[in-house]
Amino acid sequence: MRLGSINGLQFKQLKLVILAFFMMFLLWKWEKGTYDTTEILRPDSLVLTHPANSKFFDQHTSSDEDFPNEDRLPQSIVKVEQKVSDAPSPLSIVSDSDDVADERESPTSEKKECDYRNGKWISANHRPLYSGFGCKQWLSESWACRLTQRTDFAYEKFRWQPEGCEMREFESSQFLRRMQDKTIAYVGDSLGRQMFQSMMCMVTGGKERPDVEDVGAEYGFVLAPGAKRPDGWAYRFPSTNTTILYQWSSTLCDLEPLNPSDRATSYAMHLDRPPAFLKTNLHRFHVLVLNTGHHWNRGKLRANKWEMYLGGAPNNNRNIAVIWKAKNFTIHSVIKWLDTQLPHHPQLKVFYRSLSPRHFFNGDWNTGGSCDNTSPLAKGSGIFQNHSDDLDAESAVMGTRVKLLDITALSRLRDEGHISRYSIKATQGVQDCLHWCLPGVPDTWNEILAAQL
Repeated sequence: MRLGSINGLQFKQLKLVILAFFMMFLLWKWEKGTYDTTEILRPDSLVLTHPANSKFFDQHTSSDEDFPNEDRLPQSIVKVEQKVSDAPSPLSIVSDSDDVADERESPTSEKKECDYRNGKWISANHRPLYSGFGCKQWLSESWACRLTQRTDFAYEKFRWQPEGCEMREFESSQFLRRMQDKTIAYVGDSLGRQMFQSMMCMVTGGKERPDVEDVGAEYGFVLAPGAKRPDGWAYRFPSTNTTILYQWSSTLCDLEPLNPSDRATSYAMHLDRPPAFLKTNLHRFHVLVLNTGHHWNRGKLRANKWEMYLGGAPNNNRNIAVIWKAKNFTIHSVIKWLDTQLPHHPQLKVFYRSLSPRHFFNGDWNTGGSCDNTSPLAKGSGIFQNHSDDLDAESAVMGTRVKLLDITALSRLRDEGHISRYSIKATQGVQDCLHWCLPGVPDTWNEILAAQL
């Protein structure tokens, strides 16, 4: 009996030892499984990689993805990986990842501004915002494609949907109320004039408005002897005391006649001086939209008799004399000047509009170049990128109070929206793949502008 008791006790101890080893083995396997799971899940953090390096960029499907702010990217990855490594079970990993997202979006973190340059074009059957047959009071015939032989108008039926935020539908009466007692000024080239005419059509709904006052004389917009048109237009809506104007300044340089008494004189093109119109009227503006670009070529300078000046004298700096460098110098110069003026005009918001893309294929405007495509969004519908397609404009506004109205990439997708061969005074073999049909793409530029006011 005594021997049997001892043997029984030893057997029980052996069972306890075996059970202890078995439990240690299970614990080891469980820990090994957790770390293996961590290694499998770690590649999921690649979802946080910036879209410019992902498949979504090329496929234009990024509008369905929610990517974090680039500045917070490294910190976000560290947090997710740390949560995974310390997690006791796979279920907790998902939960902790959600906690990281919640922490990232907590009220204490700074809210990210809407980036209107990224998004996608979507179908909108209720478009356009005004009739292409109407708006004759404000719209140039040459840009009203409904009045031409063109028969496809699908380009009118799209609107821009920004990535990650909503852009309100433009409503004319609401916009005028918001702009009560304010002046909106467009200063730039013919693409700036298209934007101005687009806004006039949008605000009036393309309807005749005999109550709107022509106040161009208040800004010096009078027809000079021998001129085809004045240097600008200005109209006031009496109901809200809202003024909308445009001033032609294709290079954003101050132009000064070298011999004022000679009608055929050349002009000093002061690269380092803003247009005199801006200096004289800046205090009257509440919204200012600037643009330049397509007039910067040797042909235009020669035809207009413009001579580059710097520091009040003919430019002798060969580096700046290169056309694209002269353009960039001028853009930086005028934006820098405006940045110094803005503290003195707290009511003023200034936007520099990026370059409107040309779509000449198989040649240029004078060598048989064309834009015959009539299929909307043939090259894709969406944009998601870190930087502007107009890097010169982006660098010019960086670090200033001037905002970039970035329309280059989204407009590049709309080559079917140009006037093409269908202008009123069409010349055989010459197409306009620079200017846009109205209503059309410039309406979207104004919608993005209105959303930021």
